[in-house]
Amino acid sequence: MEPLAQLESLREEAMAQLRAVADTASLERWRIRYLGAKGAVKSAVQRIKDLPAEARPSYGKAANQLKSALTEAFESARSKLGAGARRRRQAVDVTLPAERVRIGHQHIITQTIDEITEIWARMGFTVAYGPEVEDERHNFSALNTPPSHPARDELANFYISPSIMLRSQTSTVQIRVMEAQDPPVRVVSPGRVYRPDTVDATHSFMFHQLEGLYVDEGVSMVDLKSDLDQFCKAYFGQQVAARLRPHYFPFTEPSAEVDISCPLCPGDGGTCPICKGTGWIEMGGCGMVDPNVLEAVGYDSEKYTGYAFGMGIDRMVMRKYNIPDIRLLFENDVRFLRQF
Repeated sequence: MEPLAQLESLREEAMAQLRAVADTASLERWRIRYLGAKGAVKSAVQRIKDLPAEARPSYGKAANQLKSALTEAFESARSKLGAGARRRRQAVDVTLPAERVRIGHQHIITQTIDEITEIWARMGFTVAYGPEVEDERHNFSALNTPPSHPARDELANFYISPSIMLRSQTSTVQIRVMEAQDPPVRVVSPGRVYRPDTVDATHSFMFHQLEGLYVDEGVSMVDLKSDLDQFCKAYFGQQVAARLRPHYFPFTEPSAEVDISCPLCPGDGGTCPICKGTGWIEMGGCGMVDPNVLEAVGYDSEKYTGYAFGMGIDRMVMRKYNIPDIRLLFENDVRFLRQF
């Protein structure tokens, strides 16, 4: 048989075989047989060296055309098989039950912030927010914290520059609110704060606080104690009591720590994992706003008084839901988060 006729016969054979291919495995076997490194087309091309010189140009041209035609036919067949497979994969049986879609929800920290601010809103407080990158005046100076105070130490804060820092408390929002409006002032300010604490079960370098401020004529410690007691009962339950213990904060005078009664034990000196048997759990700090703070924002400290309080939101979550480790709140383990 003439060389050119052999090429045409090979083309017809290959195309007939390709039309019979029904799946990708068969198509791959076809490719290896005709277009592979040891396939029929490669062998046909190699026979050009055995031909007379005058026959080689026409044979070489025909061999290249054969290779191109079979390659194009192979690609077309592969596309059709792939499209069919995709259609089969994408086919939906509408008679099957629908798959359950797991819907996300708010993080427990966000839920708690909303719950706490809603309680204070019922008591007449609005919500205020402030920047997390603060200057030293709002974070310390206006809050009656002198330059020599250890709370301003570089090792106890995240300083960005000598006078700019990540806020270490949400009390900074109190100053900004009082600078922007005249009394009366009733605000709570939730948000993230930052301190270079060593991370462990009860500490983190980033955590959440909620600060409260009430300034008006005639505000007293009685108002502070009454409002905190109402809040604790609304949030933790009517069985919970609150107490104040004398303490010191540079921006309040007098100052106190706020404790709540332990929800798990009567405080009989036992081995309670929450209160260690004391019957009381520390919730935050509070006190009457120091007159120096009022004067720093232009308020008349002879006319106005006020109280302020602060509480750690993360620890409130831990106490309410008996969470043993603060790191669980930030590890994004869905097994933990789905509980809330």
